Amino acid sequence: MHTPRIDIVEKKLLSDNHYRLERITFDYEKPDGTIERQYREAYDRGNGAAILLYNIANRTIILTRQFRMPTYLNGNPTGMMIEACAGLLEEDDPAECIRREAIEETGYDVREVRKVYETYMSPGSVTEILHLFIGEYLPEMKKGDGGGLESEHENIEVLELPFQHVMEMVENGDIRDAKTILLLQYAEMKKLFDQ
Repeated sequence: MHTPRIDIVEKKLLSDNHYRLERITFDYEKPDGTIERQYREAYDRGNGAAILLYNIANRTIILTRQFRMPTYLNGNPTGMMIEACAGLLEEDDPAECIRREAIEETGYDVREVRKVYETYMSPGSVTEILHLFIGEYLPEMKKGDGGGLESEHENIEVLELPFQHVMEMVENGDIRDAKTILLLQYAEMKKLFDQ
């Protein structure tokens, strides 16, 4: 396999409104050794983390439901998405970030989390690495209602659903979020509820 040499020629800032959008000019070494000038735009929103909260005894999963403008613009008639709890790292360690997000979004103070994947979700245009975790929640870990932070304009509905029903939601297209599908497939593949 050929590993090309890449030389960045120029980075041009196109937008820094909320996150950074840059146009990158670079020289790319092709397999035959020739150099080709290319241009790409890259969106940098920082890295993030997501967690699948599960309860073995009840065979349930905690998910969130919220409005996502990009999906609304691309064919989702309501813009509402059902997802695993997630957030941006904001300089935090991924495990610390996801513990913070779990409390903010779901109300559960889950202290023990296990990282299962690290993935680029949209490598053609977005720089973000997403750290994916699982963690068991118990009723006594409930410390609040969740719902997100008002200061971040979050209006998050917390859903506690049977695992089997959630897997049916993936099958019928009610769950279309990639990170959530990856985490649910991990739970099924590792037979989390058969322990």
